[in-house]
Amino acid sequence: MRHIVWDWNGTLLDDLSVVVAAVNDTLATVRRRPITIEEYGAHYTRPVLRFYEHLLGRPVGESEWLGFDDAFHASYRRRVSAAELAADALDALTAARDAGVTQSLLSMYWHDELIPLVERFDLGRFLIRVDGLRGTPGDRKQVYLEDHLRAVERTLGRLDPSDVLVIGDALDDAASASALGLACVLYDGGAHPARQLASAGVPVVSSLMEALRAGGAM
Repeated sequence: MRHIVWDWNGTLLDDLSVVVAAVNDTLATVRRRPITIEEYGAHYTRPVLRFYEHLLGRPVGESEWLGFDDAFHASYRRRVSAAELAADALDALTAARDAGVTQSLLSMYWHDELIPLVERFDLGRFLIRVDGLRGTPGDRKQVYLEDHLRAVERTLGRLDPSDVLVIGDALDDAASASALGLACVLYDGGAHPARQLASAGVPVVSSLMEALRAGGAM
């Protein structure tokens, strides 16, 4: 394994409780009862508009969806300072670096807000590139992963799909990696419980150090 693409929310950053609280603040705007972490894991999907449709049991129009997205991010911004890195995130980043594996980060969180969060933890010393969302709110990850890898290749040179490991916490991470022929390991600390992640047909682990081992990165 030559290069790792890390996910951020729910993978390197342990922010699941913050995310669910922000979803509940959003649901309160339409007087929908709050959900539990377990319900979040059971329903979460991308595009995120579909997630809200599942929760509400009805279609969500574009203007309402954009209002939900604004409400979610306003709440998330108020709460995210309480989030910390996953317990072994620094250990995993250090181990990959020491093994000679390059690393980058791709998140579907807004790029301009992602950068200061990553800098707060001084992770630039491990990562050759950090990309967040610059497109449609709540979109699927595949197109962004393609763009991210093209940018990484401008630094590293051509990467064969067998050179790249994606480590994330969501079924969309696995689907995006599979579409591009990349290896993927899913970490059960975020969006979906392990039993649901298993449906992706990739290794599912309970720590980021285990993710490195399962993905052949060390």
